[in-house]
Amino acid sequence: MTLTGNWSYPTAIRFGAGRIGELAEACAQAGMKKPLLVTDKGLANLPITVATLDLMEAAGLGRGLFAEVDPNPNELNLTAGVDAYKAGGHDGVIAFGGGSGLDLGKMVAFMAGQTRPIWDFEDIGDWWTRADADAIAPIVAVPTTAGTGSEVGRASVITNSVTHEKKIIFHPKVLPSVVICDPELTVGMPQFITAGTGLDAFAHCVEAYSSPHYHPMSQGIALEGMKLVVENLPRAYADGREIEARAEMMSAAMMGATAFQKGLGAIHAMSHPVGAMFNTHHGTTNAVCMPAVLELNAPVIAERFDRAAGYLGIEGGFDGFCAFVQGFNDSMGIPRKLSELGVTADAIPELVKGALIDPSCGGNPVELTEANLTALFEATI
Repeated sequence: MTLTGNWSYPTAIRFGAGRIGELAEACAQAGMKKPLLVTDKGLANLPITVATLDLMEAAGLGRGLFAEVDPNPNELNLTAGVDAYKAGGHDGVIAFGGGSGLDLGKMVAFMAGQTRPIWDFEDIGDWWTRADADAIAPIVAVPTTAGTGSEVGRASVITNSVTHEKKIIFHPKVLPSVVICDPELTVGMPQFITAGTGLDAFAHCVEAYSSPHYHPMSQGIALEGMKLVVENLPRAYADGREIEARAEMMSAAMMGATAFQKGLGAIHAMSHPVGAMFNTHHGTTNAVCMPAVLELNAPVIAERFDRAAGYLGIEGGFDGFCAFVQGFNDSMGIPRKLSELGVTADAIPELVKGALIDPSCGGNPVELTEANLTALFEATI
């Protein structure tokens, strides 16, 4: 079976192996003539990045590159990126990489024409309307991992370097105009990144499926996204060159990010402050937190996961699903405790404070409180 397609939900997506070769067409579609490629430090000199810059240059688009992006990007990275964008006279952004490169690339395009500070556009109420929408530059997104789904998202997560808080910055026009999903770009991912990013996609689907909000489209997407991860992440983890499994995981990543319009929950409410304070890998952190969160939410979600488990080929209903999740983590070397990622118990009060103000709280099926969040952190650290 050939996995390829041209989709426009939630945006225009060019999906299939080798489609990075269409980058120049995608830039033209988005209205760019001199884009800035934004990626993270780890990708800057890798062959896939160099080859992409070569494609840009051959098409007369230049080879503008900004790669000073940290694993948990912050406003200092953003300021440097906006400066590079303006200094180079660029007219759009190619957001290239995993979650960090994608998130910061989108924010460079967003902030290049704004006059207010980034924190004025946090995802609170209608703060996004403060932005000058006409000043937002076009974005082409090119994911090189299969996890975050930021390529189909209307927001970015940026860490405040002073307060060590992760903030969600939202605007509808931050949704990239065109996405190129080429699974060949993910072939070189090391196993631990394949696992961590894949389990991030899984967490997005699980939390969207658990959310109490009404959104049947997202519910269906979340369920099918879980199935793709269950069936394909072990294959991609075992053999990184398994291109069909890589392709299915790229689909699952986009599906997770599309589905969580329905809401996220305690997994992400915990993971965001942990990542901000201890610089942990986001998807891996989500995976460590998931078993305890499933247990907390059991009274509300057990029945729906009884149904989901059958579709996913997991025996034993909700209990079977929980056992599967722990085994799934174990099979890919995911730690059972956050302490193995460097998180310390003395940080629990501060982590609880951060979790309580995280926007993800609102999508958890059980109301999150200081008491139950403290218990969750104690169980996972």
